[in-house]
Amino acid sequence: MAPLKLVNQLSKSRSPYVRGHMNNPVAWQMWGEEAIQLAQQHNRLIFLSVGYAACHWCHVMERESFENDEVAHLLNSAFIPIKVDREERPDVDRIYMNYVQATTGSGGWPLNVFITPNLEPVFGGTYWPGPSSSTPSLAPDHIGFLDILRKVRDVWRDQEDRCLQSAKEILTQLKEFAEEGSHGRAREASDGDGLEIELLEEAYQHFVGRFDKVHGGFARAPKFPTPVNLSFLLRLKAFPPAVADVIGHEDCQNATRMAITTLRNMTRGGIHDHVGHGFSRYSVTPDWSLPHFEKMLYDQAQLLDVYLDAFLVSRDSEMLGAVYDIADYLTTDALAASNGGFYSAEDADSFYRSTDSEKREGAFYVWTRKEFDNILGDKDAELCARFWNVNRHGNVAPENDAHDEFVNQNVLAIASAPAQLAKDSGMSEEEVVNVIKTGRKKLRHHREKERPRPNLDDKIVTSWNGLAIGALARVSGALEEFDPERAAAYLDHAKKALSFIRSNVYSESTGRLKRVFREGPGDAPGFADDYAFLIAGLLQLYEATFDDTYLEFAERLQRTQIDLFWDPQSSGFFSTEAGATDLILRLKDGMDSAEPSTNGVSAQNLFRLASFLNDDAYATYARKTSLAFEAEILQHPFLFSSMLPAVAAGALGVKSVVVVGDGEAVDDAVRRIRRRVRGLETMVRIRKGDAKWLRGRNELFKDMSDDKTSVMVCEGGVCKEELGAASLDLTELERVMKAI
Repeated sequence: MAPLKLVNQLSKSRSPYVRGHMNNPVAWQMWGEEAIQLAQQHNRLIFLSVGYAACHWCHVMERESFENDEVAHLLNSAFIPIKVDREERPDVDRIYMNYVQATTGSGGWPLNVFITPNLEPVFGGTYWPGPSSSTPSLAPDHIGFLDILRKVRDVWRDQEDRCLQSAKEILTQLKEFAEEGSHGRAREASDGDGLEIELLEEAYQHFVGRFDKVHGGFARAPKFPTPVNLSFLLRLKAFPPAVADVIGHEDCQNATRMAITTLRNMTRGGIHDHVGHGFSRYSVTPDWSLPHFEKMLYDQAQLLDVYLDAFLVSRDSEMLGAVYDIADYLTTDALAASNGGFYSAEDADSFYRSTDSEKREGAFYVWTRKEFDNILGDKDAELCARFWNVNRHGNVAPENDAHDEFVNQNVLAIASAPAQLAKDSGMSEEEVVNVIKTGRKKLRHHREKERPRPNLDDKIVTSWNGLAIGALARVSGALEEFDPERAAAYLDHAKKALSFIRSNVYSESTGRLKRVFREGPGDAPGFADDYAFLIAGLLQLYEATFDDTYLEFAERLQRTQIDLFWDPQSSGFFSTEAGATDLILRLKDGMDSAEPSTNGVSAQNLFRLASFLNDDAYATYARKTSLAFEAEILQHPFLFSSMLPAVAAGALGVKSVVVVGDGEAVDDAVRRIRRRVRGLETMVRIRKGDAKWLRGRNELFKDMSDDKTSVMVCEGGVCKEELGAASLDLTELERVMKAI
């Protein structure tokens, strides 16, 4: 056999992250049959490297290792190097991330794994220092990437049989590790069977025990927002009264306080972009002051949803400000695609000036005190510096600056209230606020004019667009009462994004989705989360518009999701379709992570569809989905925050609030219902000439009179009029809503 001479193949990819490596000396291959066959034909280990465009440490490892000729020679001569975008292929990423987490106790990106030609993992980790590394060693014996490459090459060459045997044993362990969702009672479940709502109390107590009373959040550094947990805490008060009876009414209030404390500290902290819009992915420090600066669409969408709930429960203007901030970032800033979808992310690293040759983390976002003086003038600079904690020598501690990128630099975070600044400076509070507002505008103008923007990952990911569509739809419904212009703009963006998804990544003939769009639909099929998150967005869009074409599309996608991903043996949804030849495992996604779990969102969707359509078959699927994860939920309910609303729905049912008729009184009733944090209920509106598809699909609405105004509550195939035509009394409406 002729010697193998690999050539870098990444120019064929449409992923910005993957294409970013096409000029590396490493002869990267693309994941697929061709590269796997090369490994099999030449009996080489595959070096699989998974990352994403906005990942800071992915860029660090590229500079230190993948641009290094010695590293490239070793990879090209002894391995089949493959580069994968985790956002395009979350299925590949999750299999090997499970392995790394199981064998090392931690995970993250870049994910680097050596796998056999039959795709079995042998050795893996995350970031490894390269030959040109300036990163301090994480431990005295921390091994560099070159040494790892040599050792793995030698072990495969000299002890291949031992390697293969070890890989088979690891795969067996991986399969056991990956059996999440296979040990529940779903197969034996009757229609009335389900998990107990006491699990919500156990989850709440876990968060109480982990809560940081000073800074908010539920862990030590690094701190991730994990919006799904905050959403669970905020929604406890809105669930049916039986939940508060179990948890305790004061404890439900405390859950709200913990969530709002966390959100308030985040919006004041460095994780929030105070000059522009949006939130970074996580904080390196416990006080939210120093982020890793990448901005992800899935974070913005989830945080928008959570900040809306925080505003609805508190009517706090600071929470509303965050709602506007994130919604504007999605619709008017970098992530807004001109064609109607939403882009994936902005990078953490960028050039400080257009003439620079090397990128720095956070260069677009940080400031020196000298810059404040020059841009704002001495007087205003002094006040704004006190407001945002800007110091002459910077505000980033040396221990948090591994590459000396933040020397004399400041990450903006609110450190003082305008009232205190007014008192200290002898100004009125109104004057202080105006100085801060003017300063922010000047800083933003300077930043946009002088600093190159971080790279944009302009993939349009179906699942994340579903999250954004749903969040914007909810915001539009809630704001319509007092800001109809902004509400209409946000709703328009949600509709346009859905139109783009339906036109470009959905097949009307097959009913199937594609995972991504960039310069055309991607090759990867839609995964279970693409269906789940888009269905959730459609249900929110229906409740914002009462256009039943969104319900019809949601049900069509739900049927496809069941056909492609449902596990007929143990119930629940697999992440991938059956029959994939480039995967060694078929996994289920039950536990939450930075995104809510596929099965948690799916179970909620199914209960909601059952309520909208009066179709108990969907409720049965929902109940079986939660029961599929029974063993895991009973052990660690706090890891399943997105599933817990479905647990409550399974135990207590889902009621549909049906608002019938037209007129100002009916519109007022709808607005009043939208003021509430989401509970378990759904909302339907029946008007003359509307809802033709829904009337045909739901027998309860088929002959429902729309000549008179009323509010009904429907459940279990029965509708009961709660408020009649004589008076849609809003006080009585509050009583009705609290009862459900």
